[in-house]
Amino acid sequence: MDKKDFKTKLMATATRLFAERGLHGVSIRELSTAAGVSISMISYYFEGKEGLYASVLTEQFSCFEYMDLIKNKETEPLEKIEEYIRWSIQRHRDYPYLLRFYTSELTNPTRYFGSIVQPTIDKALHILIDIVKEGINKKHFREELNPEDTALAMAGMVNYYFLSTLATEKFINHSPERDGELIRHYMDIFTKGL
Repeated sequence: MDKKDFKTKLMATATRLFAERGLHGVSIRELSTAAGVSISMISYYFEGKEGLYASVLTEQFSCFEYMDLIKNKETEPLEKIEEYIRWSIQRHRDYPYLLRFYTSELTNPTRYFGSIVQPTIDKALHILIDIVKEGINKKHFREELNPEDTALAMAGMVNYYFLSTLATEKFINHSPERDGELIRHYMDIFTKGL
């Protein structure tokens, strides 16, 4: 196996195992055995288990860089919100373990929460808040709207849809084929209310 393949295999294996059991629920021996590499490869590429975990978190949360593209789009605030919802749904499809890392770090933070997770969440929320403020300033949104609460409601709505998949699969179709309909429903809720 090529050295690059070792690193790729370690990252894929660690992503799955850390998502399932967390940083402290997986031993370095389990990681090396599951990846089919020697323990020394973990030290060589990542300086140990914690370095591997930090690399996995960094990779998982790197998708949030797309928020800068949403922020800088030359479109109206409502179109940016629709793009955020569309991207959030796709993000959950493309990074199926991300929500596990997100909730695990929020409920039982590791030492990497402050350096990897928190800055990513802060940046994403600030961009959403700024989009809502822009909409209020342009009089596209209601003046009395609280930008912070609105940003959290948007983020929470999409995240909960994916977080609750197991509990809601009997009465909600969570298939990707339904994503367009879901985006329209969420936009209706935000633009028309109940």
